[in-house]
Amino acid sequence: MYIQNPGDRNTLNHKNNIIKVRGEGEIPVQPDTASVNLGVVTESKELISAQQENSVVGNKVIESLIALGIDKSQIQTFDYRIEPNYDYDQGKQIFRGYKITHILQVKIEDLSIIGKAVDTAVQHGANYAANVQFTTRYLDAYYQQALALALKNANSKATTIANTIRVNLNPIPILVIEGMDTIQPFESQQMAFAKGVSSTQIEPGQLLIKASVSADFKYQSING
Repeated sequence: MYIQNPGDRNTLNHKNNIIKVRGEGEIPVQPDTASVNLGVVTESKELISAQQENSVVGNKVIESLIALGIDKSQIQTFDYRIEPNYDYDQGKQIFRGYKITHILQVKIEDLSIIGKAVDTAVQHGANYAANVQFTTRYLDAYYQQALALALKNANSKATTIANTIRVNLNPIPILVIEGMDTIQPFESQQMAFAKGVSSTQIEPGQLLIKASVSADFKYQSING
């Protein structure tokens, strides 16, 4: 009798002559698209003046990115917040002013200008930059390749188990369940930039497209 450990991924069911395995596949891919969050954070005691200043600087940042060759449709507001600021003195809340945060999400298809885009935005007033992410426009095609590798991996595992216990394996699985894995993107952590910096280096690295399957294979004993 076989008692399955909850942590086991490959199991053998003697009662139904079934070998259950998990197959995994992955494809390393060079990214072709990036996105970065760039923003303007403004503080002032007067709400209207804070909004106006934030709007003026934000428009300058957008115009500078468009001048760099980034299409306006690739620049969109990711977050916009108005928050009151307070100081605390001996347990008392003292109003200090307002904080306006306008974050833009910028999509960049020319990976060679990512650092320049960040530098340009900072030079035109952006004081927030974070969440650089890389991806690919062909994710589905790469995922299909990884999925095919995962199924081959499952078949290889089932074959190894069958050969080891000396049974005949039906190479066509009777059940295949797709896993939830898709993509492991390269993502930078939040960055701090100062005006005057003009040589920000951001490396795209590699993406790892992953797929997994659970598969059931029937087998027969050699004598049966």
